[in-house]
Amino acid sequence: MSSPTDPGQRRQRGVSLLELILFIVIVGAGIAGVLGVWRVTAQGSAEPLIQKQALAIAEAYLEEVLAMPFTYCDPDDVHAATAESAGAVNPADTTRCSATLEAIGAEPGETRGSGTTPYDNVNDYASLPGGAPATIDGTAIGGLGAYQVSVAVVGQALSNGGDTVAAAASQRVTVTVTGPANTTVTLDGYRTRYAPNALP
Repeated sequence: MSSPTDPGQRRQRGVSLLELILFIVIVGAGIAGVLGVWRVTAQGSAEPLIQKQALAIAEAYLEEVLAMPFTYCDPDDVHAATAESAGAVNPADTTRCSATLEAIGAEPGETRGSGTTPYDNVNDYASLPGGAPATIDGTAIGGLGAYQVSVAVVGQALSNGGDTVAAAASQRVTVTVTGPANTTVTLDGYRTRYAPNALP
């Protein structure tokens, strides 16, 4: 039997300096690889949040615009709910506008955030100035100053096989939101005219 001080037994109980150095190098390389993947993941994790926020803003604006009336007359016109064409104004004929035909762009004095003369038709949003997101009453939404919203409204004909809706009776609404990290979200929606009786 060998004594505890035998050099052969001492070698079996410990690790050599070379083995220890190799262990440190291998574990260090593994940790460096994991940390590198984590760093790339952490850098990219903000982008989906920015994309989702831009999409939420675009959806909110598109929903707001498409919920507006799309009539032949300005909705403030007394014949707005009964007018059946964009023919010449005629106060005596309820199938024509009494005073104001609706056209692309807001009527004089109308603004999105106005308490007295707000936008009241899909067409009005063609005049919406681009800028940071705001509530329907015009209040800036905190924390969204890095995003910009623009809205375009144009007449666009729709066709499905043999059925066609003329450009005068169909509007294409395009909402574009730009944000940090070169994020751009564009949503399109269509609004067709249900007139007469197109007022909500």
